[in-house]
Amino acid sequence: MATINIYEQYFEAELTANGVDRHAALVMLIADSEAGRIRYEAAATFFPHNSEDDFAVSYDAYFSEVLCDTAGRRSKKRDKTYLEVLREHIDKLAEQAGGKVFWDKPLRDARYE
Repeated sequence: MATINIYEQYFEAELTANGVDRHAALVMLIADSEAGRIRYEAAATFFPHNSEDDFAVSYDAYFSEVLCDTAGRRSKKRDKTYLEVLREHIDKLAEQAGGKVFWDKPLRDARYE
């Protein structure tokens, strides 16, 4: 399966998981495609970020939701559709975990594939 992180961006965030305070999150829109199927997933991983240069992402506080799993292939139109609803899905995942992403406080510029 070909996996592509269509979008990635680091934001200030808050969450306590496994007894560790997390102060940042890496937010992603991921596409997987194989044999005529496409799957889009919204994902966020929260990590400590205890200093300005601490981007040691840990995956013990990783949350994801499948947005689409259907026949077809990746397209710019589909990418755009799922990018438009990414924040609401990430907010839901963060809230369920007891955390929050601060969208107005990016730590780095967004990366698009």
